[in-house]
Amino acid sequence: MDLDTLRKKIDEIDQEVLKLLNERVRTAAEIGHVKRLEGSPIYVASREEQVLRKLGTLNQGPLSDEAIRAIYREIMSAAIALEKPMSIAYLGPEATYTHQAALKKFGASIEYIAAPAIPDVFHLVAKGEADHGVIPIENSTEGAVSHSMDMFFESDLKICAQIFTPISHSLISRSQPNEVERVYSKDQAIGQCRKWLHAHLPNASLHACDSTTKAVQIAKEDPKAAAIASILASDLYGVPVVAEGIQDRLDNTTRFLVIGKESSGYAAGVEFKTSFLISVDHTVGALEKALRVFSSRGLNLSKIESRPSGKTAWEYCFFLDVLGHFEEPPVADAVKELREFCPFVKWLGSYPNAK
Repeated sequence: MDLDTLRKKIDEIDQEVLKLLNERVRTAAEIGHVKRLEGSPIYVASREEQVLRKLGTLNQGPLSDEAIRAIYREIMSAAIALEKPMSIAYLGPEATYTHQAALKKFGASIEYIAAPAIPDVFHLVAKGEADHGVIPIENSTEGAVSHSMDMFFESDLKICAQIFTPISHSLISRSQPNEVERVYSKDQAIGQCRKWLHAHLPNASLHACDSTTKAVQIAKEDPKAAAIASILASDLYGVPVVAEGIQDRLDNTTRFLVIGKESSGYAAGVEFKTSFLISVDHTVGALEKALRVFSSRGLNLSKIESRPSGKTAWEYCFFLDVLGHFEEPPVADAVKELREFCPFVKWLGSYPNAK
C-alpha cells in the first residue's frame, strides 16, 4: 500500500475511534449521574483496576499492557471530569514527584491542588476542599516517609489506591557542581543521593526543605545553591540540569498513596492490599502473637514498620500491610482476633495491589 492509501486508512480508523471514545465517555457520564443519585463515590479504585486488568487480557498487541493502561488512564480522566468536577490535592508545588504520581494516576483532565506540606494534603481532603489526596509513603532506597505515616495516627481518612513511580534525580543549578556550596531538597531525596553527593560534592552543605520543587525555586534565586529534583521541575522553572541520574540506585522507586474519605470496595478478580495500624502489650512474644494471627490464616504481610506512638516515650505502634481485602473472611477474622488482645487496632484502608 502506498503512503496516501495508508494515511486514508488512518483517517478512517481515527473517525471510528473518536466516535467510540465519545460513546464511551457519554455512557460513563450516565453512570456518574446514577452514582450521584445513589450518593456513591465517583472514583472507585477497585472498579478502575478491574477494567484495566480486563483490558490487559483482551489486548493482543502490538501495544503493551503498560501503554494500554496509560491510554485508558486519560480516557477515564476525561470521563471522570464529565461525571463530576474532581480535585486532587498533592504535595506541591507543581512538578514535584508527588504531582507527577498524581498525574500518572488521575490523568490530565482533573483539577489539581498543590499543598505546601503533607499534613495540608490530609486537611484539604478532610475538609472536603479536595476529593482525594496523593502523598508519598515509602521509597525503595530511603524507606518510610515518616511525616505521612504519622498523619494516620490522627486522621480518619482512608487509603483507597497506591501508585509506584520510578524516581530519577537530577542536580539542578545555575552553577557547575564544583561551584555549588549548598544543596537543597526534600529530606528523602537527599537520602536517595547520599553516595553521589559524598563523591561529587563533599564540601557542600545539605539542607532539607518542604519539596523538591521548592528546592529548585531556591536554586533559581541563589547561584551558589543546587537542587535535587526532576528534569520536569528544571524545565518548568528554567534552571539548568548540571547532572542527571544522581540517585544511588537505578531502581529507585517511590510508593505513593491515594487518600480519601472512603476506602476501595471489594471487586472480583482484583488483588488487594490492606493497611493497619496496631499496638501490642509490653509482654514477651506480644508482637509474634499479633503476626501469627495473619500467618495462621495464610495471609502474607508485605510490610511491617514501627513508629513512635507520640503519646508515651518508648511506646511504638506498627504499620502493617497485608495482601487481601478487609471484607474478605480471612482478613476480617484476623482483625477480629487482633482486637481481642491488641490495645489498638486501626484499619487504614483496602485498595488494589497494583503498580
